[in-house]
This record gives sequence, structure tokens and C-alpha cells, in this order.
Amino acid sequence: MTTTPDIIVIGAGHNGLACAATLARAGLSVLVLEARAQIGGLAGAFEFHPGYRAAGVLHDTTRVRPGLIDSLALEHHGLRLRAGRPDLLALGDGEGPALRLAGDPAAAAAAIATRSDRDARAYLEYRALLRRVGPALTSFFDQPPIDLIDAGGGDLVALARLAVKLRGLGAHDMMELLRVAPMCVGDFLDEHFETDALKAALALPAVSSTFAGPRSPGTSANLLLWEAVAERGVEGGGPALILALEKAARAYGAQIRTGQRVSKLLLDDAGRVEGVAVEGGEDLRAPIVASSLDPKTSLLELVPLGALPRELERAALNYRARGTVGHVLLALDRPVRFTGAREAQDVAFARTGGHLLELERAFDAVKYGRISETPILDIHVPTVERPNLAPRGRSVLSILVYHAPGELSGGWTADAEQTLGERVLGVLEPHVDDLRASIVAQLVRSPDALAREYGIAGGHLHHGEHALDQLLVRPAPGCTRYRTPIPGLVLCGGGTHPGGGLTCAPGYQAAGAITRGR
Repeated sequence: MTTTPDIIVIGAGHNGLACAATLARAGLSVLVLEARAQIGGLAGAFEFHPGYRAAGVLHDTTRVRPGLIDSLALEHHGLRLRAGRPDLLALGDGEGPALRLAGDPAAAAAAIATRSDRDARAYLEYRALLRRVGPALTSFFDQPPIDLIDAGGGDLVALARLAVKLRGLGAHDMMELLRVAPMCVGDFLDEHFETDALKAALALPAVSSTFAGPRSPGTSANLLLWEAVAERGVEGGGPALILALEKAARAYGAQIRTGQRVSKLLLDDAGRVEGVAVEGGEDLRAPIVASSLDPKTSLLELVPLGALPRELERAALNYRARGTVGHVLLALDRPVRFTGAREAQDVAFARTGGHLLELERAFDAVKYGRISETPILDIHVPTVERPNLAPRGRSVLSILVYHAPGELSGGWTADAEQTLGERVLGVLEPHVDDLRASIVAQLVRSPDALAREYGIAGGHLHHGEHALDQLLVRPAPGCTRYRTPIPGLVLCGGGTHPGGGLTCAPGYQAAGAITRGR
């Protein structure tokens, strides 16, 4: 590598590594700077109790883009995909047996039929609709973003292609997609299903890590996007994805340094990027800097005061990134046994919630800065796929807690985090055999704690809310195509198109924007 790299990438999370590996594969010299002692960000593994390791914070890898996997030959670097989409346990309210929603639609429908024949048929119709509209939604996900504010010739061509895809759905499906997308997910699911636990389980991705409940307008669009682009997912979850990305990046020549916190961008007299300043006094030079940090941090903290256009500064200040998700880790001295689902102990994913009203009430608490009395839990048992994360015969539970307010009335204190942890156990206890007796250790992290630990504004796990306006123009006019008005500054994190989560799409597509612009 030359002394001065072609590009500095800030952050070694999944998007930063995807960007770095793609750029290095294109023949550019790349230096990745990671503030923390280990790479991986929200997908990285870490020990939270002696002998027990967490598989990161985010655990859904079903939306990692196939194009990235193929382009970087990640399977050559050890990545393994599951045989099919993972099964999910809808735990309901704990009053009845859990509902196993298999990744195979026919098997899921057979399980649903034990509750409702009508819902079993409706589920197959629901999956069929998703298969038909999937190509149009996937094209939104996998193509470069369209600048709806300042559309040029390329944008108009992309819009025309998208229109052709929509028209290719046929009149009925096209109108159905346009009708459903602005709806609240509660109304959409009420139209299709009658089983409350099924609706609650299906609705959770629609409100995942955003300031919305199932009765909030536009949440159906989130559900459609999530369902349409979901693939098989990565064996071993986020840590396995990070390891493959790291191997690929290094194999293509990228250099990765940890413990290197960037304090500010360095600009020349003309306002162009010339490098970064690292805490401790070192200045590193490069003509292009790609930041995988969230947009508020990148634009409002790293860019020198006065260098941003006023309009973009105002837009960045107004960009909504209100964290609504906490994270609880449990170290258990035995395997997880889900009550009422003893035949499903090979299932690694589960959700609580017996009714859409429970999700709405959990969101109500966030609106008023309170901890929900009955939070909704998105549960991952990483030791099902990776038993070595815990001592032999033991297990780890990783729980995303919906909704936990980033701005808690009175602030997040140790007592408040203890309250959050206790309420999580209260919800989880009816669903897991001998839960409290098996707990070896517990770690509770509020959105405030996640913000501090991972350096994300508001503790928002998706680097900004997935509302319709912030998905169509992400993060703000003037930088919707990864490049910013600061020459040489590129954004490549989850706060850019097509959004957050373990997709790697922002980093991969931002790298494409850089190489096309050179």
C-alpha cells in the first residue's frame, strides 16, 4: 500500500467493510479506521461474561445482498448461507402453544392451520403476493438511489425502469402495491388474517427500530421491503458475515486499523477533503473519505463548522434518529427451552406479542418517554447455530427490546436499566422454561448506552428512522447518492440508501458510486 491511500473508510462495521472490500477489489488502496478495539460494529461478536459471547446486536442477516456476496466471493472467504430462510417462533401471549412459522411457506401454512384454516390459506396468498411484487421492491433495494429532488438523466432512466417493473406486475398487483405501501401495517394485516399472535409476529419488522407503531401510516412499506428482499441468511449470523468481509478486504489489499477514532475531517482551502485527524494527534491524508458512521455524526461532528451548506446542515439537524430499541443479553447455564414448543428447540429466532394492540401500547410508552410495561421482544438464540459462544451445554439469549425510548423521562440511570431488564424478564419468563433459575449473567443496554458504545446518534440501530420520507430521500437532499457537497466526502452507512440493518447494500453501492466517479 502507498503511504497515502486512495481512500480512507471510517468505521469497520458491515457497511464500512463492504465498502472497503469492494473498493480494494477495484484496485484502489484503502485504509479502514475503526474507533473501537475490535471490528464489526453492531454485528461484531464480543464477550459479555466470562465464557459467554454475544453475536453482535443486530441478528437478522436474511437481507445481505446476493450481489455483494458474489462480487466479493465471500463464500470463498468462509461465508456459508443457510439452506433456507430460518424458522421463527411466534410466542404469542404465553397462554397457548407457540406458532412455528417455517421458512418454507407450505410448512408455515400447515402450522397456521392448527389455529385457523382461513389464515393458512391467507398466508399462502400473502407469500404469493410478496413473490410477485418482490422483483420491483428488490430493484429499489439493489439499484443506486434515485435523486427525486434534483433528477438528472440517469435518474429519469432509473425511474423509467422502475415504472416498467411496476407495470410488469399487472394492473391488479401494481395497484395493490401502491395501495398497501402507505397503509399502517395493522390495517394491512387485519385485512388478511384473524389470528392475533400471527399478526403481531408478522408486524414486528414493520416497526423495527423506528419511531412508529403498527397503527402508524407507511409502516406497511417497511414490511413489504423486509419480506420481499429477505433471503436465506448467513450461518453464524453477523459475526460470520464480518469475518468473511474482513478476510475479503484484506485479501484484496485493504488495511484495517482499530483503536483509531477519527475526530474531524481535514479540508483544504478550497473546501475539499484532504484526509482525517485521528484522536491522539495523527493526521492521515487521502483525497476521498467514506464515512460509514450515521449521517448526524458524519455531517455535524466530523465536518468542520461552517463547511456544510446551510440547507444541508439544517436537513441533518432535522434528520430523525430517535432510538427506540434496547438490547438485553442473558447467559444461561442450560439450553433454551421454549415453553409450549418443546419440539422446536432448533429454532434460533422468536418474537413475543399476542396482539397488535400490545405493539401499539409499547410504542405509546416511547412517545411519552416511558419504559413500556410490556415490551415486545425480538429474540435470538445464537448458540443454536454457534454452540461455541457459550460453555458446553449452556446458551446465550440476545434480545432486542421494542420499544425502549432513547429519551427516557428522567434519563437512563442504572436503576432505569435495571427496570428495563426486569420487565424483559417478566415478558420472557412465561415463554422459557426455568428462565430465572438458569440465568448466570445479564447485560442490559438502553438506546443511550448503545449510542455511547457504538457512536451512533440517538442510539438508532438503523442510523435513522425507516419512515417513507427518509427511505425515498435518505439521508437528505444534496447527498442522496452517497456523495456530499464536500468534495471527497462520501457517506456509506445505514443512514444512506437503501437503509439500515445487516444488508451491506449502502457500503457496497457507495463503493460503486466512488469507482464510477473516478
